Amino acid sequence: MRTLLQKIVLVGLAVLCCWPRVEAPFALAAGIASGLILGNPWPRRTARWSKLLLQASVVGLGFGLGLDQVWTAARGAVFYTVIGIVLTVVVGRWLGAHLGTRPATATLIAFGTAICGGSAIAAMAPVIEADDDETAVALATVFTLNAVALLVFPPLGRLLGLSPHAFGMWAALAIHDTSSVVGAAAAFGGGALAVATTVKLARALWIMPSALFVAWRRRSNRRAPFPLFIVGFVAAAALRTAVPAAEPAWHAIHGAARQALVVTLLLIGAGLGRDVLARVGVRPLLQGLLLWLIVGSATLGAVLAGWIG
Repeated sequence: MRTLLQKIVLVGLAVLCCWPRVEAPFALAAGIASGLILGNPWPRRTARWSKLLLQASVVGLGFGLGLDQVWTAARGAVFYTVIGIVLTVVVGRWLGAHLGTRPATATLIAFGTAICGGSAIAAMAPVIEADDDETAVALATVFTLNAVALLVFPPLGRLLGLSPHAFGMWAALAIHDTSSVVGAAAAFGGGALAVATTVKLARALWIMPSALFVAWRRRSNRRAPFPLFIVGFVAAAALRTAVPAAEPAWHAIHGAARQALVVTLLLIGAGLGRDVLARVGVRPLLQGLLLWLIVGSATLGAVLAGWIG
């Protein structure tokens, strides 16, 4: 009976999240509540579907932007992204060493925070030959902090009086996963989503170069897969720019993608069960939390000072 109830609740919430009036914060909160109280009846399936839905949503969001907007945002974020990645990895590994986190776990948490959360961890794990437990702990740590970011960033941005552009930059540079970045930006509203998505994807492009560099340093022959959904996002923006007459169709696809993102956040939240929280442990979570606070505070300070914009 419990399993049946889990399935009914999760399916019902997924159907509800397809309604355009339902927004990202509710979906995430409902998913987390469902996962913690009832549990997830399909943990592997929801993990797979959330990944696929996220990639499809990102591609669909590209239809809401012109290619010139994508180029301007991505070009302007290159300097901030490179500096941020290098400093985050250095500080993250230093924190891990001083807190006693296992070296591979500390490295994965640092790269996950620096680049693109779970995607960066999944790409880097085989390169540094991390075992399944180390990878799982790093993923659980970043996943937990992503959920916090989705709930905290939008109200904090409004409290600080950030403009949509400033919030989009902050979210893209300070939040781990693409799903959480676009979810927080969608919840904030205005033009934050366009800025956050573009800058975040520019940041995610560094997964492959970073993995290749580490593989070269370690003399490893493992390679990271290229995130093809980024190519799809740029292609969608290019198509929208090339065929402006189809604006109603592009608008409809963009709207569907935003709602698919809401369903994605429900599935992500449902994956945050008690087993995930138990797996994290104190030291990795403390490392991830401290590193995230440092990165988020430094990025926010740079945005408020006008150094990033």
